[in-house]
Amino acid sequence: MKLYADRVPLASRQLITDLLVVLWIYLWVRVALGIHDLVEKLAVPGAKLESAGSGIADNLADAGGKVGRVPVVGDQLTKPFTGAADAARSIAEAGHQQQELVDKLALILPLMAIAVPLALVLFLWLPLRLRWIRRASVAAAVRDEPAGRDLLALRALASRPLGELTRLGPDIAQSWRNGDAAAVDALAELELRRLGLRPSRS
Repeated sequence: MKLYADRVPLASRQLITDLLVVLWIYLWVRVALGIHDLVEKLAVPGAKLESAGSGIADNLADAGGKVGRVPVVGDQLTKPFTGAADAARSIAEAGHQQQELVDKLALILPLMAIAVPLALVLFLWLPLRLRWIRRASVAAAVRDEPAGRDLLALRALASRPLGELTRLGPDIAQSWRNGDAAAVDALAELELRRLGLRPSRS
């Protein structure tokens, strides 16, 4: 598998681009983790609210239980404590719900932050990189074989701009059809140069 070009300018660009993509992903992961940590801090008031509400509810329920033992009027004295304990439990539940909401946001917001940068890498950069690796690997495997050079020459004839082809000679296509080895090698080298590969050793 050919990961990088043989020619220094293209190989340098490929290496620098790969490093920048890795750095890009790392920075966005750090941003996503930072967003997660920041959002999680919003859960602290909810946790305190839940803890305080639960504590007040328990204390009021305990006090209501003690007041309820008073003869004759105990039941009537318990009602305010029970109502206040229920209100405190509502406050605790509100704190719990706020924490759940913050937990969901702490998951969704970082994913949203990292989704677009990762999509750019996965759907733009990666397909182009894999396509070059596939083409360069095949070209490197066949460049030293006569039939392989002929295929590379055909590829150059089919894909290179006319200006590049005519610089090799006005009758380059006819020369290739006639099996002219020099024309085949010139066209094959043109395709190898486009991929950043060294010419054939033959």
